[in-house]
Amino acid sequence: MALSKEQIKNVEDVLKASLRNKFQNYKPEPASMPFHTRLLGKDRLALYSFIHSLNTNFGTSIFEPVGLALAQKSFKMATSQATAGDHHISAGAQVEIQKIIDGLTTATISPDKKEEIERIRKVCQTGKMIKVKPTKVDLMFESQDGAYFLFDIKTAKPNAGGFKEFKRTLLEWAAVILANKPDAQINTFIAIPYNPYEPEPYTRWTMRGMLDLDNELKVADEFWDFLGGKNTYKDLLDCFERVGIELRGEIDNYFQRFNNK
Repeated sequence: MALSKEQIKNVEDVLKASLRNKFQNYKPEPASMPFHTRLLGKDRLALYSFIHSLNTNFGTSIFEPVGLALAQKSFKMATSQATAGDHHISAGAQVEIQKIIDGLTTATISPDKKEEIERIRKVCQTGKMIKVKPTKVDLMFESQDGAYFLFDIKTAKPNAGGFKEFKRTLLEWAAVILANKPDAQINTFIAIPYNPYEPEPYTRWTMRGMLDLDNELKVADEFWDFLGGKNTYKDLLDCFERVGIELRGEIDNYFQRFNNK
């Protein structure tokens, strides 16, 4: 077992609180679907709508708080919805990031995160400091030795057309931190919380050419085991199952009431 009893309790408490909060604040879309309603029932339609709504913000309402609960024991600093740096980037870094993006887009260079970070580091304080508004960091950690780890949590099947902007976000996070701490060790990642293709390997080929798959992408167990240690992913799935069983009565009662309307 990777997770301690305390961590398991923390994760399960986060899950229960997140679901109960969702129940309290959830308001189904006021859409009339007479054929679906008569065929399936109001409760099943409400459940479908609820699941769709939950999927939309699963990252912020479930994955972020769970990831935070796991990481707080492993890292010196752990926070969610963080701001990287102080909203400034050097003109030199801005130009260098665009050169990297252009090179990857035209396939004149291959993604190499370590080399890209060093390219940005060399110019991280060169030229005028420009005020920017970087994308919020979903999860941000600092290890005991001072290294930074920043994660952008994406859906299980992200839009292939967005990979260029994903890459820009990862590079800008690095540049903003390096503007103040030019010697900092920076690691920025896209996180995919689960593999929708299991038991087959995750289809990563769509990201190849823009992301350094070994150093910019963590999928399923790679992500969760990084946060909590080996076998965390398996323990986490068990936590979700136990909470689902424990709350099944509450869930059934919540949706049954839609049949009474």
